[in-house]
Amino acid sequence: MDGDKIIEVCKKLNVDGIHPGYGFLSENAAFAKKVKEAKIIFIGPSPEAMKIMGDKLSAKAAAKKYNIPMVPGSVGAIETIEEGKKIAQETGFPVLIKASAGGGGKGMRIVEKSEDFEEQMKMAVSEAKSAFGNGSVFIERYVAGPRHIEIQVLGDNP
Repeated sequence: MDGDKIIEVCKKLNVDGIHPGYGFLSENAAFAKKVKEAKIIFIGPSPEAMKIMGDKLSAKAAAKKYNIPMVPGSVGAIETIEEGKKIAQETGFPVLIKASAGGGGKGMRIVEKSEDFEEQMKMAVSEAKSAFGNGSVFIERYVAGPRHIEIQVLGDNP
């Protein structure tokens, strides 16, 4: 987990590239940037791509530029409970309050009705701050039993 130590060892051993595995450092834009600055090949997405896709709100903004269909909900972070309630009403219940920096189901709350919104939003913000150091949340219509397709892309430097 010590990115600086990994880079230091790689330099001593004249390593050409680093594949960071899965999770943790593989999703850390700052680590990928340090690897690149150390003139070592980072086998994975660019730091810039990680920064955009690592935060759900910036990922949604990037998708919106290309008119990719998305689940209805808030455009950006919800700043107040009142704003969130309004968006939830417009979106239609049930809604899902999601941590922008989240993952693994942390900072997510399903809200079935308006009366439960305030409590669930406070819990989502608190959990997001605790788990990710970032309490930013947004709202989407809740989709029960969703399916998604993940596509792995392999490329090489020109």
